[in-house]
Amino acid sequence: MGIYEHVEIFAGLPVVAADDEVTVADPAAVTWRISMEDFEAAPEEFEAAFEQLLQRTGPAGPTALIVGEWGSAYDTPFPYQLLVDNAARLSGLRSLFVGDLTGEECEISWIHQADITALIEALPALQRLWIRGGEGLAMRPVRHEGLRELIFQSGGLPAGVVRAIGASDLPHLTHLELWLGVDQYGGDARADDLAPILAGRSLPALTYLGLRNAEVAEEIAAAVAAAPIVARLTDLDLSMGVLGDTGAETLLAGQPLTHLRKLDLSHHFMSTETAQRVVDELPGVEVDVSDPQKEEEWGRYTAVSE
Repeated sequence: MGIYEHVEIFAGLPVVAADDEVTVADPAAVTWRISMEDFEAAPEEFEAAFEQLLQRTGPAGPTALIVGEWGSAYDTPFPYQLLVDNAARLSGLRSLFVGDLTGEECEISWIHQADITALIEALPALQRLWIRGGEGLAMRPVRHEGLRELIFQSGGLPAGVVRAIGASDLPHLTHLELWLGVDQYGGDARADDLAPILAGRSLPALTYLGLRNAEVAEEIAAAVAAAPIVARLTDLDLSMGVLGDTGAETLLAGQPLTHLRKLDLSHHFMSTETAQRVVDELPGVEVDVSDPQKEEEWGRYTAVSE
């Protein structure tokens, strides 16, 4: 499960541990990472550590924040209400990543999330939101003018979250990345759930679309081949899934893709001949067909599941 590791640079800023006593001249010039050493730490301990971070970063709070272990991510949802209750002290927060845990710390499908709607509504200046883990994750449609980048990393992304994104009004969102995952771990979204996103009406500024790690990659490829939003993308990312020859041929037979800057199909199940055909038919596009996989007796597999 080495695909997701701790990030050392987030929002273009170096990451500093919140409990590191190193002197930081400008608290707004780094990304602060808060994580409990004891995965069985009580909620009060995380709250105390969060309070110390707020005191250290000043009245506007951190510019960028990463949350790792909050005490027991494998069975306790992240306490988003704590951030909501302190929204006035987080007025400077522009980038947030909740769930920065590696497979050694907590398998991605074990990370317990919660409803993130109130968080988004409470932080109108937020520009970048990354969420790792899909267990218990929920979201209702929102309007948010600040968000530029929205990333959900999971072994199984609930269809309700996908539909909520499509029903949201995010006029300045340029980067949307969804790790759709597998049904076994809650990834029950299908192409129909993606239809509003692919229509592009609520995401007028989107230039990067990632529909990654999908068990239904062939179905998604067919939907993408005719999706209105593709015509204004610069980057289309269908990597980490189970795309094979049928899906690749559907993409090539659909609308033109020659305007793209990059098409990422890495971790795929295409034949060598089909993969090369995709590259050859899109000569001006950076096409990534690396990491070919071989189908097992029990079928194909996504890059990340449990």
